[in-house]
Amino acid sequence: MRKFLYSLWHILSAPFRFFSWLLHVIYGWFINLSKKIKNFFTEEVEDAPLPDTLTKTMENPQELLVHFDALRRHLIRIVIVLGIATVLSFIFSSQILQILAAPLENGFDSLIAIDVTEPIGTVMRVSLLSGFTIVFPYIALELWLFIAPGLKRNSRYYGLIAIPVTTIFFLGGMAFAFFVMLPTALPFLLNFGGINTIPRVSSYIKFVTNIMFWLGVAFEFPIVIFILASLGLVSAKTLVQHWRLAVVIIAVIAALITPTVDPVNMALVMGPLILLYILSVGLAKIAQRRRVGQTQKESLDTQSLEEKT
Repeated sequence: MRKFLYSLWHILSAPFRFFSWLLHVIYGWFINLSKKIKNFFTEEVEDAPLPDTLTKTMENPQELLVHFDALRRHLIRIVIVLGIATVLSFIFSSQILQILAAPLENGFDSLIAIDVTEPIGTVMRVSLLSGFTIVFPYIALELWLFIAPGLKRNSRYYGLIAIPVTTIFFLGGMAFAFFVMLPTALPFLLNFGGINTIPRVSSYIKFVTNIMFWLGVAFEFPIVIFILASLGLVSAKTLVQHWRLAVVIIAVIAALITPTVDPVNMALVMGPLILLYILSVGLAKIAQRRRVGQTQKESLDTQSLEEKT
């Protein structure tokens, strides 16, 4: 009888024991993850000169295999997530095409397809670029996780903060292309010389996605300057001194991005890029001050440590 009651109790309490075990596993996983995150942000890497690092790598090239293996894992995760986002974008490809064709006078009805494979090629292109845009923050996070172990503690924090900032700038460039540039450029292109143009769906989508993507990339310029200034490779003074050259380079970039040859549409691209250049000067100044302050702090810490010893 006792054995029967024990078996009955064991069966009835099984769901509760399983739930308790699951909570214990989740709690242990959370504690381990918290410790790993804490160690990741608090541990300071050894600051070795670049020549010494290169010499050590040449003497023991097997250490590179560890980094290659880590890079492989990050790339595999990126490909998997990008594939999932692409599939989701493929499901909603019709809605995305309708949105991209909104700047046209009659929307998606203004487009035609001539080749047999044109519709599927267009849908795949839109799905891939939409998937990339969706997972852009995750791609930036994976790249940061790869390089973060080799960065100093403060640089890890700034790198993590830079992920949402770069995402905002990238999406801002795409939004500027879609809401400001395309509504201005398309009427000029489709009615140039009084010729009424009926665009092909493949050429139109390629045209729109190229402009949106490259303007999104161009809007990342201030972040790149901030990183270079943090590394001491560029200074705000240098940027100010070479502003004339910068304007010429911006004009060339605007001419490559702008689909039209008229100065109005080119100015629409140059204006934001010049403002971004001015913003880059300010960010470079901030990065320089932070770098000088960090250097002075490290010098004081080293001096105090030598005095103690």
